[in-house]
Amino acid sequence: MKTADFNYELPQELIAQEPPEVRGTSRMMVLHRDDGRIEHRHIADIVDYLDDRDLMVVNDTKVFPARLQGRWEDTGGAVELLLVEPLPVPDGCAQRANEVTAWSCISGSGRPVRSGLTAVFAAGHLRVEILERTGPGECRALFLADSPLMGLLDRYGLTPVPPYIHRDGDPRLARLDRERYQTVYAQKVGAVAAPTAGLHFTEEIFGSLARKGIQRVAVTLHVGPGTFKPVKCDTVEDHRMDAERYTVTESAAKAVADCKARGGRVLAVGSTSVRTLETVAAANGGRVVAAHGSSSIFIYPPYRFQAVDIMLTNFHLPQSTLLMMVSALAGRERILAAYREAIRERYRFFSYGDCMLIL
Repeated sequence: MKTADFNYELPQELIAQEPPEVRGTSRMMVLHRDDGRIEHRHIADIVDYLDDRDLMVVNDTKVFPARLQGRWEDTGGAVELLLVEPLPVPDGCAQRANEVTAWSCISGSGRPVRSGLTAVFAAGHLRVEILERTGPGECRALFLADSPLMGLLDRYGLTPVPPYIHRDGDPRLARLDRERYQTVYAQKVGAVAAPTAGLHFTEEIFGSLARKGIQRVAVTLHVGPGTFKPVKCDTVEDHRMDAERYTVTESAAKAVADCKARGGRVLAVGSTSVRTLETVAAANGGRVVAAHGSSSIFIYPPYRFQAVDIMLTNFHLPQSTLLMMVSALAGRERILAAYREAIRERYRFFSYGDCMLIL
């Protein structure tokens, strides 16, 4: 299958740069897979499409302010690091500062990173040593802090919004991202990208769902920067996904099993919930069980879903793995036709944009 088969033309002005002024007011396209019918609704209307047999599964990962700006110690030049995954601290390093951690990082700098370079961040409270270069713009680094790292990140770090959301250092936008690039149910710290389909929900919407008897459970998948990586291969099957850490609890697994047993539908909120459930189901004969590990599942047509029945998702980039996933659920032609309709109707696209309910 050709990557180019998942291309479409998107006017740049439809890429949402900020969330809607009020959370919970986004538009929601409803796509009926059986006949291709499209409805234009709002996120609060999702309650109309579910009943008390159904189960909503959300991803409760929490975005942390993983983007740091600092200076190289030797030249004073600017450097930026995006913390991606925690790593084991090398032997002999644990006593070198009040808190010592190691991370895989993505670097932004005017010079190539290499082993032995050092930089200072957080007004001098954090010193970082590059342990090794692991790829273009990628490295492993040792973080030497005079106080807990997460506290320093909370004070000095920036929310790592996607590259298509343009920021110029405006403090108003930094505050906005800190609040709104996070779901209201975020619990488990570890993501550098938000599970954006969940950004639409408010406690009021959840209250409406609960009053109708619709259950909600959480799984965890810590979203990494790989979610934004373009598919550079000409052939879809040649692409490889970055691994991301996930957890499914006993209670979540039981809720999915109970839903299936009563003839209900599992609604996955976002691609990360889909990947978590389908990863576990693929490894357990189609059943969702309690599990934790790393997922590198790549879902594209003609994938057969084993756990997920319906999906709430945002509108995705051309030729992206996420567009391929929703095409596997609803069919490529049907999805591309729905996207053309969304463009005609001036829906807002990508992370801060509107959403689609695929039934």
